[in-house]
Amino acid sequence: MDKFYNETLKKLEMAINGLEIEADSQLQWTEAVIQLIIQSLADLKGFVLKNDFKNMEAEIHFFKYQKPVVVSKLIYYNAIYKIETKRPYGAKRIRKYFTKELKKLKRFFDNNLDFYKYYRSNNSFVDEKFFVREKHDIRLWLDTFYFEADHRFSTSHDYKVAKIIANDLIQVYLEDRLNNINQKKGSDTSLNWTASKTALTELIYALYSHAVFNNGNTDIKLIAKTFEDAFNIDLGDFYHTFMELKARKMNRTKFLDNLKDSLIRKIDEQDER
Repeated sequence: MDKFYNETLKKLEMAINGLEIEADSQLQWTEAVIQLIIQSLADLKGFVLKNDFKNMEAEIHFFKYQKPVVVSKLIYYNAIYKIETKRPYGAKRIRKYFTKELKKLKRFFDNNLDFYKYYRSNNSFVDEKFFVREKHDIRLWLDTFYFEADHRFSTSHDYKVAKIIANDLIQVYLEDRLNNINQKKGSDTSLNWTASKTALTELIYALYSHAVFNNGNTDIKLIAKTFEDAFNIDLGDFYHTFMELKARKMNRTKFLDNLKDSLIRKIDEQDER
């Protein structure tokens, strides 16, 4: 079993490392990784069902130390996929979102504290109940997930071990993202919008009308929120501001006209030098 497991794990890690990561297709890359892991688990399951274990110690070793490593990769990459597909726009919203995800990890830790202590301390006195198939004890912190699993390839706690391993990785991922956001927030290079909110609203609607973002497939709210976060300003009800711009009897594009005039003057000054 050890030989087949080690070969399967090595093959999986090489396949993951061999996937090219495109900057604009991280989610597609993650999807491909998840499929590789699912296949590896299927290979392990097929081997176990065909060959079984030579003794109980080998079975405990597999379900306590080996299978959870592979399953933890599936949990981790699937979690990252969900986190990134649901991630909102804007630094403040992202910070709040990542913090909420960290709290979920903390809740899992709190709800499974006894098992964390058992596993982290490398105890083994209940291993026969935790990591041997069909030896579960309903009184020992069972998840509903176990009752729906294939008991030929699952014990009562191998998934929980995988969850612990994966959560450590997810925590690092989230904390790294939060640190990046906080570093950007504290950067001396941040820009503050010092013209009027009306001027910025005029600029945003002009860019939106000209379809300069995502080939025109972008919601105006997203554009506004991005500008708010980038330039540290709260536009409030920018749609109402736009209505006021429409209601102007004269010079509806005052700010844009001034921008154009300023640019032309700058160009002329450069030509005169």
